[in-house]
Amino acid sequence: MTEKLHVDLSGAPQTMLATSYAKAVDADREKPILGDRYAKEIVDRIDYDWKKTSITAANSPAVTTRSAHFDKWARQFLAAHPEAVVLHLGCGLDARFFRLDPGPGVEWYDIDYPDVVDLRRQLYPTRDHYHLVAASVTDPAWLTDIPDDRPVLAIGEGLTMYLTQKDGTALLRRIVDHFPSGELQFDAFNRLGIKSQWSNAVVRRSGATLHWGIDGPDDIIEAIPEARLLAWVSAIDDDAFATVPWYYRATVKAMRLLPVLRYMAQYHRYAF
Repeated sequence: MTEKLHVDLSGAPQTMLATSYAKAVDADREKPILGDRYAKEIVDRIDYDWKKTSITAANSPAVTTRSAHFDKWARQFLAAHPEAVVLHLGCGLDARFFRLDPGPGVEWYDIDYPDVVDLRRQLYPTRDHYHLVAASVTDPAWLTDIPDDRPVLAIGEGLTMYLTQKDGTALLRRIVDHFPSGELQFDAFNRLGIKSQWSNAVVRRSGATLHWGIDGPDDIIEAIPEARLLAWVSAIDDDAFATVPWYYRATVKAMRLLPVLRYMAQYHRYAF
């Protein structure tokens, strides 16, 4: 039997345990939203009290609907750009590379803190064209080693809210300046979402702090004029919510009535 891995994380990196557990819980559902068997295997290999995550079958769709949405957008981009670079920013323990299984023309980079990358090395197999970058996404140095001669897909799922506005816009600016073309895909909280972070049990229990509130595309385009909006949608307008339990759908229906609540969590997609 493989010995379980002990983890000692705090702050934003600890939240990746909650998202992994949400995906593992989803994988056991009769009709899973994401169906991520890798997450289930990871949870089984890590020595951790998963009750601390506050994730249950009832609230796990908040994570899995988001991941399924960005998987869909990523597949669309890679279908049109079979020879691209993918930057999975703040990847945590997410198995997106393995779920999508991109073709050999794609060079994929998972970027996260060194302790997170070290954990990934122990949990995931090596693959051709798959690279791990042990660095903070806000460190300008790592990007200089990434090939700049092909389109890029930069994905930041569950990332922007943990960055300051200055660091977040600087990161997007560097990506746009480094590559000839590509897409920026990320989710965000609006300013109300940032102000009400105390109500987010996953954030509160990890000791993390949320910083950057984005109220809409104008906030991004003002900072990155080259960015052209492709899609901006409320997280709770995702089609996947049609499959969640009735009590979850009732909450979502009520939130949709007030724009500030409807767009508390948003999905952004830009081309440049």
